Amino acid sequence: MAAIDVKNVCVVGAGNMGHQISLSAALAGFKVTCTDISKETLQKAEEFCDSYLPGRVAKGKLSEEEAKAARERLTFTESLAEAARDADFVIEAAVEKLELKRKIFADLDRICPKHAILATNSSYIVSSKICDATERPEKVCNVHFFNPALVMKLVEVVKGAHVSDETVETAVAVCEKMNKVPVVLQKEIWGFLVNRIVSAIKNEALYLHDMGVATPEDIDTAVVHALGHPMGPFRLLDLTGIDLSYYVGTERYQETGDPKYKPSPIIVEKYVKKEWGRKTGKGFYNYCK
Repeated sequence: MAAIDVKNVCVVGAGNMGHQISLSAALAGFKVTCTDISKETLQKAEEFCDSYLPGRVAKGKLSEEEAKAARERLTFTESLAEAARDADFVIEAAVEKLELKRKIFADLDRICPKHAILATNSSYIVSSKICDATERPEKVCNVHFFNPALVMKLVEVVKGAHVSDETVETAVAVCEKMNKVPVVLQKEIWGFLVNRIVSAIKNEALYLHDMGVATPEDIDTAVVHALGHPMGPFRLLDLTGIDLSYYVGTERYQETGDPKYKPSPIIVEKYVKKEWGRKTGKGFYNYCK
């Protein structure tokens, strides 16, 4: 299957990543269907799109015709079957839980056309742990977008041992059509490229906080003004979701048994309190002011 054959894109998950990936694809000219089991999440995703596009027009970033065309290419539905039945390329952006992803991919394999590529946006769960839930392992790969997906250019495409060259080439071409900058990992590794580097900084920042060395605000200030990062690790945790950090750490600890992967005490505390960052209005910072 050549990249030029990709016309219909299905995005599974309408959360922050999912609806932004969906909108990015629609703006690039793909016909996109975004699906989620939550009616509330779908409604919020649709409201975001209906405010984002006019905002881009008002700023002179899009013409009214471009915004209207992109919106017409994008639909939302609670039905996975409706969303995936004509898909050429699927991007799964559900919660970072392996068993959930395996269930989704098994369903997608049953619903999607045989030629469809099934990609996971997972930032840590490699596709080799998912592909055997399908009968098309060579068409299952990681295509990892960064948050916020409408702004961030980089996409990590991961070529596991089971993934065909054609799948990788198509994924790269789809990303390029979406005006992204894809990089290809020639083998699977936990955390891929960027998150391995970011995790080292995040873990050290959490350690410094847990030891009472400095506050999140001061650690963020140091990283921004000394290292030149656009935001500090605690602001980044609030943006990407403290719940995501909890899930990833828990999953990795259960997989390896290595205590170094246990979520930090403050991450556990924030998770239990549902102080997950921007999505809940409070994390390390308060967004309800």
